[in-house]
Amino acid sequence: MNKLFNGVFGNKKVIITGDTGFKGSWLAIWLKELGADVFGYALPPKTPKDNFVSANLHTIIKHEDGDVRDGKHLLRFFDEVKPDIAFHLASQPLVIESYENPHYTFETNLMGTVNFFEAIRNSQSVKAAINVTSDKCYQNYEWTRGYNETDAMGGKDPYSASKGCSELITSAYLNSFFQQEGTCNIASVRAGNVIGGGDWAENRIVPDFFRAIEENGTLFLRYPYSTRPWQHVLEPLSGYLFLGAKLLCEGKEYSGAWNFGPSDTNNFSVLDLVRSMIEIAQKGSYKFDEKMEKLHEASFLRLDISKVINFLGWRPALNFRESVKFTVNGYLDEKEQNIYEKRKQQILYYIKLAYEKNIEWAKSNSN
Repeated sequence: MNKLFNGVFGNKKVIITGDTGFKGSWLAIWLKELGADVFGYALPPKTPKDNFVSANLHTIIKHEDGDVRDGKHLLRFFDEVKPDIAFHLASQPLVIESYENPHYTFETNLMGTVNFFEAIRNSQSVKAAINVTSDKCYQNYEWTRGYNETDAMGGKDPYSASKGCSELITSAYLNSFFQQEGTCNIASVRAGNVIGGGDWAENRIVPDFFRAIEENGTLFLRYPYSTRPWQHVLEPLSGYLFLGAKLLCEGKEYSGAWNFGPSDTNNFSVLDLVRSMIEIAQKGSYKFDEKMEKLHEASFLRLDISKVINFLGWRPALNFRESVKFTVNGYLDEKEQNIYEKRKQQILYYIKLAYEKNIEWAKSNSN
């Protein structure tokens, strides 16, 4: 695996903010298997079941507890590590949590982004940096067409607004400090609704489904007919790594914003997702109440991924059913002893599928 992406991550020092989170922990595993020297900076894991804990990542990468709101601590961490590339995933990632604690959401998602880019700006070592935001950064008009990278930022809830602001902050730093040759090459990336084993966050449909199974209960659906761009966690991560390699090796033409979403045919409803998980797992049940008052959450959202297809050469490797099957298997793997090895094997199988489907990044090796 260490020859993938032309071997550019081998022996590179990589910082991941938010490495204790769902996506960050998977990214840490993949980068470690690519031969990188991985350094994580994040709040401690929230539960013993989190992917970071169950995969024993604290024994495999170099992690430091830290809050991205603490700019001085983050700056000191960058100064000590002297990374070649950095991925910013630390955030408050939940819509419902943003209603309950909007101040913390804005402080983390805005000032965390500012502190990340200040650390980049004051570093002599960082050659490339990627800020990971969300598909919810767009001003959502419930369009049936996909949102592309030039559409307006926005958000009707604190979480979505904070992600739109994080994108604007990235653009401001790019245009103000990182345009000249010799400066860091930076980009922002937006993904769909990411699913996969190891996610045990509150108020997320897939973790809620598996919690209900464990408790012999019934899953209650808040938004059964809401349509989302579902994608397995390895899909956007393959894009982030491919883009990171391009930023490291080929420069500023890869700066800016990029959507990494599923294909147009992967936009399914919450109800579709739950029914597919029940079919594959052969267990689980659900119910919902049409009359229940709900907080605002977009009912239709889709990403236009034509830019990454045409200019980066990235495209999804999994269809909807494959994504759900990868996800269910990821949770079932957590019953095994060596979860890190199970995660590694799923990454290898994903690479194999991508290679068989003739996807460019899966063929990018030094052989």
